[in-house]
Amino acid sequence: MKKNSLLLFPLFVLFISCTHKSSQVTEEQPFDSLRLSHAEGFSIRYFQNYKEAVVFNPWSQGSIYQRYYLVHDTSVAVPANGLKIKIPIHSLAATSVTHFEFLHLLNEINAVTGVCSSKIIYSPQINDRLSKGLTVDLGDAFNINLEKTVQLHPDLVMVSGYNQNDPFAQRLLQAGISPVYNNEWMEKSLLGRAEWIKFVAAFFDKEKFADSIYREVEQEYKKTADRAKVVKFRPNVMSGSNFRGTWYMPGGSNFMAQLFLDAGGNYFYANDTTKGSLPLSFEKVLNNFSKSDVWLNCNYASLSELLKADPKHELFRPVKLQQVYNFNKRMLPSGANDFWESGVAHPDLLLKDVIFILHPELLPGYETFYAQKLKL
Repeated sequence: MKKNSLLLFPLFVLFISCTHKSSQVTEEQPFDSLRLSHAEGFSIRYFQNYKEAVVFNPWSQGSIYQRYYLVHDTSVAVPANGLKIKIPIHSLAATSVTHFEFLHLLNEINAVTGVCSSKIIYSPQINDRLSKGLTVDLGDAFNINLEKTVQLHPDLVMVSGYNQNDPFAQRLLQAGISPVYNNEWMEKSLLGRAEWIKFVAAFFDKEKFADSIYREVEQEYKKTADRAKVVKFRPNVMSGSNFRGTWYMPGGSNFMAQLFLDAGGNYFYANDTTKGSLPLSFEKVLNNFSKSDVWLNCNYASLSELLKADPKHELFRPVKLQQVYNFNKRMLPSGANDFWESGVAHPDLLLKDVIFILHPELLPGYETFYAQKLKL
């Protein structure tokens, strides 16, 4: 009997050990995750006592840029490989104008207590808060006033991540303030950018609300894009402007390149894999785009201003045809441009603008929202 007991003891220990490990794994497994249809830069998973928000590194495939654990009770234990943030948050500093429309749509614009470069802000709600002293200007986004930020002490500071060390973020952490990276600008599609409203919503416990907002935009975008799929002629599109000898054009994996294609255009760098911009010489642009049909996102106010900046611009066919457009229709005298603000959350409007420019017969009677033709 003792011999049998001794033989069974290791099996008993093994059974208890396996049962205990299985219980631990079950506790650490998410019970659900946020459904994403186009965004590739983040994920959100739901656990019993917290949710995990992950921002992926767009410059290193498969690696994580930052991880956040969102809790309702700060006493909840979370893994040590991320930042713990109590939600719902009640205040934040937004360092990029691209964050405002998401917050406006979520009815959380009043949570913005700090901004950067207030002179280039279009949002009437933010400007109103600035005038009343409810929101503070923290300086330039690339040189944020740390002392002011610490005094303000928002629940978090939403920043754009870059492929480099971020000493400002480290100083915020030392001051007990959480920097949260919003990398919507690195998405390959306009719908991918717009879907970051769900990431922002997670910090307010409003994912379901954000999903309903996004689905309406997504459906309208797809319905509009379907109209352009049937076109037989796809105009050749050029983009951007010559800045101090360098012409910055969207890479083939950039959301603007995808916009041109979805709108029924033909783009020379469509097969390029660059997510950001391509720095090109004037000569290279002239060689590849001189016979284009339309020039989009030209950052000049008029054709005369464009030609004054460089008479060689006349060598491009769209200038001769007077088919040059900017996205400055909603611009304030200060230079603040709503295209850079609300455009991220309304890709359906951007698509309609470009489709109307390239194929006006598809949207009869449409009036552009962001785009306008350059006059003489």
